[in-house]
Amino acid sequence: MQKSKKAPPMKVPDGSLPENRDLRSDDFSECRITDYGKSHPLGSTSHCNGVNFSIYSKNCTSMELLLFDHVSDPLPAKIITLNPRYNKSYHYWHVFVPGLKAGQLYGYRAYGPFAPHQGHRFDPGKVLLDPYAKAVAVPDGYSRSDASGVGENIATAMKSVVTETRSYDWEGDIPLKRPFSRTVIYEMHVAGFTRNPNSGVAPEIRGTFAGLVEKIPYLKDLGITAVELLPIFQFDVQDCPDGLVNYWGYSPISFFAPHPEYCSCKDPRGALDEFRDMVKALHRNGIEVILDVVFNHTAEGDERGPTLCYRGLENSVYYLSDKADGTYRNYSGTGNTLNANNPIVRRMILDCLHYWVEVMHVDGFRFDLAAILSRDETGAPMKNPPLLWDIDSDPVLAGIKLIAEAWDAAGLYQVGSFIGDNWKEWNGKFRDDVRRFFRGDSGTVQNFATRLLGSPDIFGHEEQGPEQSINFITCHDGFTLNDLVSYNNKHNEANGEGNRDGSNDNLSWNCGVEGPDVEPHIENLRTRQIKNFLAVTLLALGAPMLLMGDEVRRTQHGNNNAYCQDNELSWFDWDLISVNFDIHRFCKHLIYRRLRLDLLADDKSIMSLNQLLRKSRIEWHGVRLHQPDWSEDSHSIALTAWSIDERLMYHLIFNAYRETLEFQIPSVSPQASSGWRRLLDTSLAAPDDICSWKDAPFFSGASYPVLPFSVVVLCARLSRRQTSKK
Repeated sequence: MQKSKKAPPMKVPDGSLPENRDLRSDDFSECRITDYGKSHPLGSTSHCNGVNFSIYSKNCTSMELLLFDHVSDPLPAKIITLNPRYNKSYHYWHVFVPGLKAGQLYGYRAYGPFAPHQGHRFDPGKVLLDPYAKAVAVPDGYSRSDASGVGENIATAMKSVVTETRSYDWEGDIPLKRPFSRTVIYEMHVAGFTRNPNSGVAPEIRGTFAGLVEKIPYLKDLGITAVELLPIFQFDVQDCPDGLVNYWGYSPISFFAPHPEYCSCKDPRGALDEFRDMVKALHRNGIEVILDVVFNHTAEGDERGPTLCYRGLENSVYYLSDKADGTYRNYSGTGNTLNANNPIVRRMILDCLHYWVEVMHVDGFRFDLAAILSRDETGAPMKNPPLLWDIDSDPVLAGIKLIAEAWDAAGLYQVGSFIGDNWKEWNGKFRDDVRRFFRGDSGTVQNFATRLLGSPDIFGHEEQGPEQSINFITCHDGFTLNDLVSYNNKHNEANGEGNRDGSNDNLSWNCGVEGPDVEPHIENLRTRQIKNFLAVTLLALGAPMLLMGDEVRRTQHGNNNAYCQDNELSWFDWDLISVNFDIHRFCKHLIYRRLRLDLLADDKSIMSLNQLLRKSRIEWHGVRLHQPDWSEDSHSIALTAWSIDERLMYHLIFNAYRETLEFQIPSVSPQASSGWRRLLDTSLAAPDDICSWKDAPFFSGASYPVLPFSVVVLCARLSRRQTSKK
């Protein structure tokens, strides 16, 4: 391998003790090693008189610590060669360097065998990140291809950054620990939320943690209680087709470091405080922070990918590989799979979770492709995967929200059977069955009714309540809610992959015309369908999750895989709040109705509909009372629910038929304190589509005409005299 000229290395003389010198000069070239360092803690640890470095590598034959003055320097300022006799304990290489301070840039160079069939892929030409680094600096000329090819990549490599150990002033901030039964999740992209110039956020903080803080009033007004942030760990923006950027961030390379592009200052250390400022501000407004974490793979990809960190340190430990030829086992669909149940990787993941909870104050985690975390080193699913039980039973994580995407890209599907007692799970069957029902598919009524009641067929055995199910219709992956009702087919040409990427099975319906349409009857139907999906998501049992911008009909113009679109296609369009004010208002009222227990202003004991469905007596109906139609050809269902004390009745009607249906309505006794009031009808224009109790109009007929593809909710209060007769 051809190498460039190196800076002079600092070595401990073999067989002798290192020289101890008192540092009195600011000239770093005069520095000498005064301590062998310690193996714990891993990473770089700043002290008052220097920095301790520790890193794991079992099969490395020689390790160098590279120190840099600037992130793009073509040569290190110093190379410290670690002597295995003094600077290695078991499989941990360590050294203490006096005089260093927070902000020091560094990397590693690991020497060892390149023998893929044995699992080894050491490449001393590549600068390696510290897996435990709390901050990462990225040069303007960063090159993923340089990290993949032959030769050195010193100037174009990411560098780790030493961070200070000083405490952050949390000003009394504590975790909110809101129960899932009182949680509404908003899945969002940190940068995409404010990057659009029409966000009103100052240019210098658009697309940053600080920019998100500026928009907290919007989130609070909407009523959501938790933000679920798409990956904010350091990721490789170049892991995507040429000419585009990785926008979503599902390409991690440093699990402890916030992505510096989400920080408004140039110093990568600033991302730590700016992230914590954001968390503290969200907490002050009653909003929890959930991180979407990717522990199933890294940005290093398959055997053709770059050597950035783990591959160059100990490939055989960090990744699942085929022992025969050294290729990677790919259960993530991205080229590699982390060996999550290896003790070293398990410890790293747990240490990472502890860090984000204890130091950064996050409230929970959503684990991407979490089923992978149950696989052993051969790729086989384990009955009792150590990592998942470690997370489930960890005292530091007690009370922290744990959400699993309980499947992977290789077909392992564990929704309803995911290991552990504390996990909640994304319910893909809720998404699919509700989509099928409102698309008008045959044979969907029974599944739809089951999803409405918290999917007891999936989670009933868990005995943990209906919030085991995280209910959603849309998420970052797939169509937005607007596009779900506007496109039959994906339109991903902008991704540069010939429209081959993204799912072909979207269970969508364009309501008659593909794409944008100005015909009023088409737009009215689409608006109605959007309200239907929002209504079911927020009224059904389970914990609801909404996708950023669905409340204002954000569109990606039919792109269902916009992971590489860092532009207006993916960003929140703030002009839509006024353009689609009716959808925004409808969503706000639904969230308010779900969370508020005192629905009726003069009776604090009356519960919201969602709370009522958890414990109520329920009767099912069709167009005729007590005659539900569960047949293959049925497209409608109704139910009546009573509160435990039977002082409150709700009647819900769901019509996915293409014609208006006349539904019989249960009678309310004349002695009732009120008759039926119409709280919701998705076929009506605002403000009649959803009403508060005091504004809800009375309805006294024996039947109610429900328009095609509509949801209706009626409510009645029963008098004490009436309930005493029951």
